[in-house]
Amino acid sequence: MNEIMRVIKSRRSTRSFSDEQIKREELDIILEAGMYAPSGAGKQARHFTVVQNQPILDAISVEAKKIYRSMDNEFLRNLGSNEQFHTFFHAPTVIIISGELNSITPDSDCAVAAQNILLAAESLQIGSCWISAVAVLTRTEESIKIIKNLGLPEAYAPFNSVALGYKKAESPNAPPRRAGLVNYIR
Repeated sequence: MNEIMRVIKSRRSTRSFSDEQIKREELDIILEAGMYAPSGAGKQARHFTVVQNQPILDAISVEAKKIYRSMDNEFLRNLGSNEQFHTFFHAPTVIIISGELNSITPDSDCAVAAQNILLAAESLQIGSCWISAVAVLTRTEESIKIIKNLGLPEAYAPFNSVALGYKKAESPNAPPRRAGLVNYIR
């Protein structure tokens, strides 16, 4: 099997991280992978904010959970009410991916950057988890303050994030893929 397919098939979401901070060299490789993701019209209208400050990550988690509790989605309301739940699973590093709001495809641009980050992390045996909680951080005054303190460029908003850290346990094997997911028209 070629290397990229091995990485794709072995990547699983990690929700249990060691306390050890990832190395700067590894973080630089992971960020570079995000920067090389495709973007709408090639504009690269996204921004990466690396947060390795636990009190800031805790504040984001508290605010996201508060917002979750007021949402229509039952799953998110339950997460917001769970005192044990931490949005970032106590990962030592989180990369927040923000998109320029008036760009062509900010949500897609941030999503493909996140996927590149997830795959690069896996290639380095670093655990990762895609977390969309930061996307709700424009719904309250407190969350807007948190975003402002992250120093995002003007007219950018967070679309998603990736929690990163060394895995506490081995990742499970991927479950079999569902059948019937491909349709050929020739």
